[in-house]
Amino acid sequence: MADTKPIEFRGKSLDDLRAFPLSARREAGHQLDLVQNGQEPHDWKPMNTVGQGVKEIRIRDATGAFRIIYVAKFADAVYVLHCFQKKTAKTSKTDLDLAAKRYRDLLKELDP
Repeated sequence: MADTKPIEFRGKSLDDLRAFPLSARREAGHQLDLVQNGQEPHDWKPMNTVGQGVKEIRIRDATGAFRIIYVAKFADAVYVLHCFQKKTAKTSKTDLDLAAKRYRDLLKELDP
């Protein structure tokens, strides 16, 4: 497909994704492929607390719940802001703050 957007991992989000168990990594790859091709992932929710247009992919497997926070509203790439395993019902402030900081840094880079 000619209009597939590249994925750009921010901070250490790629390392964090690589630390997911194999089944969660495979599912993450599939969901990100959908996003790259302009489709919605199967299970997601908006993350407006992180930034405008930011979404969270929700992955669940036998080992737990995993999240990928990304933004795809820019024409040049899909930006993965943060990947983590979710340990509690509510996303931790640390994870949200990290994603928000990476989002703010991204905006500064894109609009100097």
